[in-house]
Amino acid sequence: MPERARFVTHTGETVTAFALGRLEAVYYPGAVTRGADNVDYKFINGFVDVGELPCRTAVRAEIADRTVALKDDFEIVSTNLPGFNRRLEFSGFWHRPTRLSRWVRTRFVPPEGGDYSFRLATCGGVHVFVDGNKIAAFEPYTRNEAQETEIVLPLAADGSDLVMLVEEIAERDTNYFVELTWLGEGPLAAEVPGNADGKTLEMLMALARAIRPARIVFGEGEDLRLVVDQPATAAVTIEAKVHQSVHMRHLPPLFEAASTLAVGEKEAVFALPGELPDGYHELDIAFSLGESRINRTIAFALLRDDGPHRLAGDLAARKREGLSWLAEHGELRAGRVLARLALGLDLDDGDRAALEDTLDAIDTRRDCSDFVIVPLLWIYADHREALPPSLRKRIEAAILGYRYWMDEPGNDTMWFWSENHVLCFHVAELIAGGLFAEDVFANSGMSGREHAALAEKRLARWFDAVEDHGLAEWNSAAYYPIDFIGLLALQRFAGETLKTRAETVLDRLFSMIALHTINGVSAGSMGRAYDKELRAGPLSELAPFATIAFGTGWLNRGVAALPMFCAGDYVPPEGLDQFVAPPEGRAVSAHYVQGYGRAAQLALYKTAGVQLSASIDATPGAKGHQQHLVDVQAAGHPMARVWINHPGADDPWGSDRPSYWAGNGVMPRVTQHQNCCLFLSDLGENPRLAFTHAYAPLSVFDDHIAGEDFLVLRSAESFVALKATGPIEAVGEGPGAGIEHRVRGKRSGWAILVGALGGRSLAELAALAEGTNLSLSDDPLNLSCEGPLTPALRLDYRDGLFVEGRHAPFPTTSQTPEIAWLTAFAVPASN
Repeated sequence: MPERARFVTHTGETVTAFALGRLEAVYYPGAVTRGADNVDYKFINGFVDVGELPCRTAVRAEIADRTVALKDDFEIVSTNLPGFNRRLEFSGFWHRPTRLSRWVRTRFVPPEGGDYSFRLATCGGVHVFVDGNKIAAFEPYTRNEAQETEIVLPLAADGSDLVMLVEEIAERDTNYFVELTWLGEGPLAAEVPGNADGKTLEMLMALARAIRPARIVFGEGEDLRLVVDQPATAAVTIEAKVHQSVHMRHLPPLFEAASTLAVGEKEAVFALPGELPDGYHELDIAFSLGESRINRTIAFALLRDDGPHRLAGDLAARKREGLSWLAEHGELRAGRVLARLALGLDLDDGDRAALEDTLDAIDTRRDCSDFVIVPLLWIYADHREALPPSLRKRIEAAILGYRYWMDEPGNDTMWFWSENHVLCFHVAELIAGGLFAEDVFANSGMSGREHAALAEKRLARWFDAVEDHGLAEWNSAAYYPIDFIGLLALQRFAGETLKTRAETVLDRLFSMIALHTINGVSAGSMGRAYDKELRAGPLSELAPFATIAFGTGWLNRGVAALPMFCAGDYVPPEGLDQFVAPPEGRAVSAHYVQGYGRAAQLALYKTAGVQLSASIDATPGAKGHQQHLVDVQAAGHPMARVWINHPGADDPWGSDRPSYWAGNGVMPRVTQHQNCCLFLSDLGENPRLAFTHAYAPLSVFDDHIAGEDFLVLRSAESFVALKATGPIEAVGEGPGAGIEHRVRGKRSGWAILVGALGGRSLAELAALAEGTNLSLSDDPLNLSCEGPLTPALRLDYRDGLFVEGRHAPFPTTSQTPEIAWLTAFAVPASN
């Protein structure tokens, strides 16, 4: 008999060793109802309490009087072991209301027989069975907000079988997990049942914990190489799948392959097909040996271009080149069809597939279908004569049958509440109403003329908010392209008043893009960020906008809005090029405010070689979301990016909001003085993760020197210097190897400096960084920085920045960037 895998949990730790049944997912919409219009147009970064949707109401009715029987014979398809997460986590994104359920099991062996307490946390529902008997049920079903209770389990001295049914109702992004904390005294052993060998499972889990891409980015002709820390002790099969982008996840994977990690080897190799597009790709991995199987999801960047594109000609010529690129390489979505029709090309099979998928998204009201109905309306308005009559009729039916706002009948989980979705829904309603003014819209019972009039009023409120407060999703590489969907469509189809207002906001967006783009990479502090935009700036959907607008950058397959920019006649303001590429020896400095309640006070320092930006003050000590507060991008390599945050989740590859790298679990106090940013973190008494960390991928910088409390990096002739209030621990194994640098403690501080080496060596800079004094003081909490690289700076946790002892409040309340030109900072001569 194989040795059963046994994992020990100590008091206060969570149990994560479980055998997993299949994830069951069933469409579950609930009754059609009219929602209440509760949008107040005060957009914030974070989850909005939107009330209860029909699917959740239906779940509550279902569970009220049901009886859940033990299912003791479910098929075990995978294993979850300690290492990724303190939760048993199945979170994800479902575009339609979906009932989720999964059976899991383990065997508990306590210190001795008796009744033992556990803390049980979840968002959905959990039913707990011990030795065949139902012991507990906990069903809060609170959307994405964990609830907890204490349960008592009777455990036999020689072990008890524990089975749980874990359930949730998915409404787009869904926190679906169980966190089971051992409160008893002494060690609790969890034995994973099944025929899987214990030692084999432990080996597979060690591989799954450690596996990561061998490179920050893979280029032309390179294989995908995945590395681990310890060699395999037996030949392990590794299956890998590259998924479509998040909005196309319902389609088959882009790539599937298997490789073998041979005995004694630490690298698995996958040949990447030429048709796999460039992108930051999610990669599902399955490790298997005999009957043992472990699953893991990671990601990797693929960028075959060895440098940014340099587009010749004026804006019109660059737009034409952009349309040609997208017509050939664009993702199979409505935007690609628009690009091809704008060029006068006939529909091909890919276009028809894209339109079929677009219509399905609209008809079934998938979340984010508002992002594709707008380009579909553009296609219909400008190119309907190029469409076959049958397809034209289907498009007309989809437009007339759509749900354009939450107060119309529906039982979907479309997200109506964030800044970008509000805009897209209102724009879609305006254009659809104008195109079909005399028709009755089947879902609402209103005429197109009534819809258009209502949309005008709603859009006026949206513009009032954005004009008064700026953007909650400032500078976001993920969400500016979505804003462009709505704004560019308004610029093309709206009446004069809304067109003018749209152009004003477009001008602001392109001004901010110009400020925050360096060598073709869109970077900078962001109101909402995900790992994919942070780790792979040139692969974001925002990057090509800068390429077309300013002539240098990266083109990729993103078609959410770029075809609308290229097919339309909007022209960004003149004079922005000077901010895109400052002259040698000069630096551009900018300060401005964005977001409701001055949520973001933004500072920028940028030279031709390096860019530093930060969001000042924010809400220190509060729970974070997706705010990306401190950012550095060097011009020497498109992936030469550095930032600091407090991780918001356990798993370095997880997708929580905030995640391990995107956003902050606990918000810091941040300030910036010219080329120096200070980051002061107070995590409170019982932080889930008691450290802050820097993302700094050493391999994409030309050189680096690390000291006990500093790290300096060179990119071409520019530098990035990090200094910390405690030892900087370079992570050498697992997903953080070569990129992650931690400072432990509930309170910590960092200084980030950028500039030109000015002919000095990196060693000279390292000596100056070592001689810089960065210190924390309590009562009141503050961070002081003094040394040869900066004036005397102090960041008070309550009162903000002091320069040479004088209080330096943020200098403006304007949404329009206040810009100054400075002499670029260069490393001074060492004494």
